[in-house]
Amino acid sequence: MTKYTVRKYQKSDYKTWNAFVAQARNATFLFHRDFMEYHADRFEDFSLLIFENQKIKAVLPANKAGNSIHSHQGLTYGGLVYEGSTKLASIIEIFKAILFFLKENEFEKLYFKAIPFIYHLQPADEILYSLFLADAKLVRRDSLSVIDLSQEKNISKIRKRGFQKAISNQLVLKEENDFESFWNEILIPNLADKHQAKPVHSIAEMNQLKALFPNNIHQFNVYSDTKIVAGATIFETETVAHCQYISKNEKQGNLGSLDYLFQYLIQERFAGKKFFDFGISNENQGKNLNEGLSYWKESFGAGTIIHDFYEVETANYSKLETVLI
Repeated sequence: MTKYTVRKYQKSDYKTWNAFVAQARNATFLFHRDFMEYHADRFEDFSLLIFENQKIKAVLPANKAGNSIHSHQGLTYGGLVYEGSTKLASIIEIFKAILFFLKENEFEKLYFKAIPFIYHLQPADEILYSLFLADAKLVRRDSLSVIDLSQEKNISKIRKRGFQKAISNQLVLKEENDFESFWNEILIPNLADKHQAKPVHSIAEMNQLKALFPNNIHQFNVYSDTKIVAGATIFETETVAHCQYISKNEKQGNLGSLDYLFQYLIQERFAGKKFFDFGISNENQGKNLNEGLSYWKESFGAGTIIHDFYEVETANYSKLETVLI
């Protein structure tokens, strides 16, 4: 039916997978097996490798849940990863081969989480066109607040006043290698109070990931005298500085701590990146927007890009059979 063969990832594929991800045009360190497997106990891995004449052409980070496959639920984004030379017609054929493989293995649906374009090293929206051709259903849409760092920053007056307040309060900013103080004194209490929730990552997991990816994961803390008052955890990729966690001590009042921190992150520390990604302000699978949080991010000059999630019937591989003319 197709020149492509698909098979499930095996532990023996570790080096092959990572070598492919390292040169792909739309991959980040989140797709390295060491990152994917830090929470292997929570997800039943069902990642796929796609070959043409025994040469790897694409990979799909994925996990199994019931009789469905998800492009990995343990990752912020997790779509089809492919190399720079792969053409649109080939991606359509590769996606057809994936759907056929899943159908043959009695999976009814594939839930597909796209990779936002800001993380691409080269344009790589071929898979979105393929999803359209396969009659994929849009089931969730998140809004990311993103600053294009190549453009002039439109920072609001209130953020500038906050920065000056931080200067007058003699706040101190530090980049640190441990996560204990931010997690225990700021992040965990805030999430418990506001959302009755816990951080996705434990301190032990963050320490593990930092050891594995020291150049990609960063912790920045702000102090008033010796007391931590705010912090941010940044995941750095080749094109993007992404805020994984942001939080401040709500009981300290408005010291200007986050204005001070983000002035540094945006204007200095990550100024050489293409984009600064504050992440989402959505809840309820994208159906609700935290207006105050969204406005706060926009006050630094952020605009909106979208992150889409799809559901596609594996039987729809047949819809891709007559596309190419």
